[in-house]
Amino acid sequence: MLMKDNKFNVTNPDITVKTNHPLKISIANQDFRKHDFIVDDLNINTGFISSGQDFTTLIASDKAGSYRYYCSIHPGIMEGKIIITD
Repeated sequence: MLMKDNKFNVTNPDITVKTNHPLKISIANQDFRKHDFIVDDLNINTGFISSGQDFTTLIASDKAGSYRYYCSIHPGIMEGKIIITD
């Protein structure tokens, strides 16, 4: 996933993951300002990622549901959904 122009992958896409099948995701900041990637309900918080840096994490859950991901510096602009399916 790329952070650029205050968006995630241009369109802030939905990310679909199956329950009990972790998805490894790399997040690269190609913007001129720092960002982060947070999913409160899945306990994901990358901390601030500076321009040119990246971070790798796993998205996983044993419960189906929809979870909001966002940048805490640019909420409302940089946000989308993680959909966990059975």
